[in-house]
Amino acid sequence: MNFTTQRIEDIVVFSLNETKLDANNSGLVKAEFTLLMKLESVKKLILDLTDVESCDSTGLSALLVANRLVNANNGRICLVSTSEKVLSLIRITQLNKVLSVHTTLVDALQELKDK
Repeated sequence: MNFTTQRIEDIVVFSLNETKLDANNSGLVKAEFTLLMKLESVKKLILDLTDVESCDSTGLSALLVANRLVNANNGRICLVSTSEKVLSLIRITQLNKVLSVHTTLVDALQELKDK
């Protein structure tokens, strides 16, 4: 699994550099989120899925795990995606009512900086 993390002030950006978030890598993504939260105690997290073109139910589960971990830290989370497939799935499952969804990293950063 290919990903990067970077810190921009007090915001951690987790970028998944894969074309799919599915059963093949969602378990690893969940493990990375858990490790990140334990080691960094993140309060502001951006999940950058710009490279992700498709997602399945296990991928959505990974996003919900990240949301739960950040919320347990009294934090905020934003999601960035440009894929119409991914955005459509998020809308259909109403995950957009749980996560703040953006189409650019700049917009997500601005939201978390304002909070």
